[in-house]
Amino acid sequence: MKKIKYYYNTNTLRYEKLETPLRVTLLRVLGFMSAAVVTALILVSLAYKYFPSANEKRLMQRNEALQDNYYTLNDKVQKLQGQMAELEKRDNNVYRAIFEAAPIPDSARAKAAEQEQEIRLVQGMDQENLYTSVATTLNKLSARMASQAKSYTAIDGFIKNKEQLLACTPAIQPVSNKDLSRIASGFGYRIDPVYKTTKFHAGLDFAAPQGTPIYATANGTVEVAGNTGNGYGNHVVINHGYGYGTLYGHMFRVKVRPGEKVKRGEIIGWVGSTGKSTGPHCHYEVHRNGDPVDPVYYFYNDITPEQYDRLLKLAASSNQSFD
Repeated sequence: MKKIKYYYNTNTLRYEKLETPLRVTLLRVLGFMSAAVVTALILVSLAYKYFPSANEKRLMQRNEALQDNYYTLNDKVQKLQGQMAELEKRDNNVYRAIFEAAPIPDSARAKAAEQEQEIRLVQGMDQENLYTSVATTLNKLSARMASQAKSYTAIDGFIKNKEQLLACTPAIQPVSNKDLSRIASGFGYRIDPVYKTTKFHAGLDFAAPQGTPIYATANGTVEVAGNTGNGYGNHVVINHGYGYGTLYGHMFRVKVRPGEKVKRGEIIGWVGSTGKSTGPHCHYEVHRNGDPVDPVYYFYNDITPEQYDRLLKLAASSNQSFD
């Protein structure tokens, strides 16, 4: 049975029944419901935070495993980036320096500042973007490795070109001269044997009996073979490429033909005294980019250092040339 409440009315000096207005009742009901809802939300949030469900526990464990895997993978990526940077450094400072090739510019590779910025960006990402970020990093690393592979392919080409360059560089004497007794006249200003005036002598004269074999001093292609009326008599001119050329003058007989390819040490003719010559000898010139250079600096393949020192002294002596 519902209790009836009374209150004393001081105006009427009587006890009257206490009646609660509908508005107050509604406000009390709404206040109670709001408090109940807020309390429920607080309890639910605390429950979710401190008492996760089985599904949430599985997701949290999986998330932790993904984080561990990410950091492990990130460490490996950083190690690979360090190794890649060392390879790039060696490529620029060692391998390309050996073959006198220009280093690869930094713009063709990932810059260190960009790498550090990318790592900081990745560390601040949420877990949903980690996979994409790591995949992007690996793709960039793959691109750098592909660029480095192309560079090493180019270096391999440099090696082959260097071998070819060495084979095409004059490196031996044009006639057999083991005892160094055949140097008759050197490079520079010498007395002309005909006009008896000082004249520039653009090569070396090797005195030798008529019929002594003359050898190509490097690989190349014969450009001239015969007598063209220029004073060298029967002579051979070989284009070795890479800016090198050689001339062999006053031959008794020429063996090769224009356009023929020759190898270092191959016989191209025999010593004679044709053209403007005062005796059997081989006049030998070396040209670098069209200009005559002293051939004595291109005899490093078939003599010892002691012989080379003696050869320098013989070639430097002032005397009369044979042509």
